[in-house]
Amino acid sequence: MSHTGPPVVSVHPSRAMVDEAFKVQVENLPPGSPVTLHSLHQSEDKDYWEAFGHYVSDHRGTVSVADDLSCGGTYTGKEAMGLLWSMRPVPGSREGLRLRKLNVCIPQLVNISVYSGHVGGGFREQDPLASALTERWYMAPGVRRIDIKEKGVRGTLFIPHGPGPFPGLLDMWGGGGGLLEYRAALLASHGYASMALEYFNPAEVNTAELELNYFETAFNIVRDHPQVMSDRVGLFGLSLGSIVSISLAALSSVVKPCCCVCISGNHTHARGGTIGGVFNEFFKNLHKVRMDENKYEIWRGMGLPIPDDISQKVDVGKISCPILLVNGDDDQNWPTVECAEDMAQMMRAAGNEHLLTRLEYPDAGHLIEPPYSPHFRATKFIKDGQKVILLWGGTTKPHSDAQEDSWKKILAFLQQNMYSSSGPRAKL
Repeated sequence: MSHTGPPVVSVHPSRAMVDEAFKVQVENLPPGSPVTLHSLHQSEDKDYWEAFGHYVSDHRGTVSVADDLSCGGTYTGKEAMGLLWSMRPVPGSREGLRLRKLNVCIPQLVNISVYSGHVGGGFREQDPLASALTERWYMAPGVRRIDIKEKGVRGTLFIPHGPGPFPGLLDMWGGGGGLLEYRAALLASHGYASMALEYFNPAEVNTAELELNYFETAFNIVRDHPQVMSDRVGLFGLSLGSIVSISLAALSSVVKPCCCVCISGNHTHARGGTIGGVFNEFFKNLHKVRMDENKYEIWRGMGLPIPDDISQKVDVGKISCPILLVNGDDDQNWPTVECAEDMAQMMRAAGNEHLLTRLEYPDAGHLIEPPYSPHFRATKFIKDGQKVILLWGGTTKPHSDAQEDSWKKILAFLQQNMYSSSGPRAKL
């Protein structure tokens, strides 16, 4: 078929949730033409991220990213979402960047273009044959965002669309600090009233009692909301947030979660200590930190060997709700897989191992994010007041596969344990 008119790029759906797959197609190309599909996003930190794949148009002058093979670029093979998950900072960018959505009330904009020939760089110096703009949203229509500053607690609560009541989640990120809202917004888009919690400020909660009270108060804010099912509130954490979740589920007399999701977490937290004190314990083992060839810090050795002393670990034998552990086998930040095995042994001995579900992914690293997020192998981190670059681990393709698969299983786990029937789905 001869091509008519100029080339056209289409993205369907052009407006979608970040965990929703899209289809990218180019039409009106000459048959058998080598072309490059290129994606470009400017972050809210004003950094540019890109991905690209090399294709050859078929006899109709068409390229379908979902159906055709990329023979080069930042990804290869048949990869419908490769233009998103293989994104990386453009050449010349600052080192150690991490892409995070800061304002969930506006979409992530991605420009997708097609270029003539198999191009490997210098995209800004060339004119594309055609382009299309796509919107990626963390917050579905009708989700309400509520600032929380009460009883000393700081966070953001997201309420799903509709009258409710809904299951609730307390969502906690890692030791980098700050208030990160994008996962809670996405969870609310799937029908869970989710509160992103800001919690890492050792100066404010400098005793174990004050700290426990802070988390219990936050949990109660979610539980007591009129649109939340008070008996169906869970915990969701990544890294340090998972340590908090495991500790609360095992030790708190107030926090009684109906389930927990823990990504890249561990249970090696001394009893009676504060979460802020976790880093003090870590840094006693600074001599175990290694450097890779790029001088990125590898921390996993600080967590080994797993202590035998029960007082140096959370008593996970006291956990009484279903718990899902999600880990990457190539986690270079912490020995999370070894911790998961030790937790399983402790729970087996206590008779509650039936509550434990483990997901472990080959060649995946520490930062397991929602699907189609770029893979962050090494990023900047503030260690004891100094900027360093931490190696989180993982290889891009298997890590991205792990993000997609684990998210589906996390949502299924939440559905099974928090909804008795089919819950709302996020769709734009």
